[in-house]
Amino acid sequence: MLNRTFKLSLCMAGISLLCHAGAASAWEPTKPVEVVVPFGAGGATDQMARSIQGIITKYKLMKQAIIVQNKAGASGAEGLLDVKASNGDAHKLLMNSSSLYTTPMATGLPFNWRDLTPVAMVAQDEFILWVNSDTPYKTAPEYLAAVKKKPEGFKMGGTSSKREDHLITTMIEKKSGTKFIYIPYKSGSETATQLSGKHIDSNINNPSESIAQWRAGQHRALCLFANERISYSTKVTDKLSWHDVPTCKEQGLDVQYQMLRVVMLPGGVSPDVAKFYVDLLTKVTATPEWKDYLEKNALKPAFTTGEPLRQFMAKDEQTHRESMKDAGFIAH
Repeated sequence: MLNRTFKLSLCMAGISLLCHAGAASAWEPTKPVEVVVPFGAGGATDQMARSIQGIITKYKLMKQAIIVQNKAGASGAEGLLDVKASNGDAHKLLMNSSSLYTTPMATGLPFNWRDLTPVAMVAQDEFILWVNSDTPYKTAPEYLAAVKKKPEGFKMGGTSSKREDHLITTMIEKKSGTKFIYIPYKSGSETATQLSGKHIDSNINNPSESIAQWRAGQHRALCLFANERISYSTKVTDKLSWHDVPTCKEQGLDVQYQMLRVVMLPGGVSPDVAKFYVDLLTKVTATPEWKDYLEKNALKPAFTTGEPLRQFMAKDEQTHRESMKDAGFIAH
């Protein structure tokens, strides 16, 4: 049962579906809702989907169950095509990232995000350059100087090929004059494990994918790929907060990249269906658990729906197209 004060605060915030006066929705699920995650278990997208699932369950925000399904085959193409083929299915959601753009561009996959129905961008995610803490490198320039002396002698790990992590790696190479051997893995959690085992020399991971290893002293955060530092100042390790991680730009590596975290429905659903899920995610993102999740994982609040979301995605897609073309990742 919702705490009365918390419920009242949500009502005051305009979240009508939790309020007695507007409890009924024009549409609501009549069977369990499947959330498709086109990545392996344990990665940042999977973690977010399961966090949302947990909040919905805890506060009973939906009568039906919500089930997370990982469909990471073919670098995420399996998940994208599954949701595309589910046209009109009001009981299926897609939890995704910039791979909405990069996977079709890199593979020629017959998929476009406009085939689906955007529901909400719930956050934007950051990327950090990580090394194993046993290495001597304390800054990005120190590490890149070593890489430069031994072209293709250092291994950079990331999630999948020709996607965000690989794209950032090419940006680093172009800006710094370095050359890595890029090793793709199924998820950020697997990439983090490989770095802990010293099977790779560095990785490009979201904060949430390496937080456990950072806290345990296994990984060192060299720099953040953003224009400004993360705002969260609560200590994560014994000594450091996310705010203590310098930007790569501060260290002379002018590379920035932020990734949307977005929820989509299949195409062909009614406006009432889309409204239900927009309202549901509005409730989720108003909870203290969600705010704690954002801070813990260094995510930027960026809740966006409707036409502003479509405009954002159209612009974001074009930015990715230019970067993918520059990296030579566009399928011909």
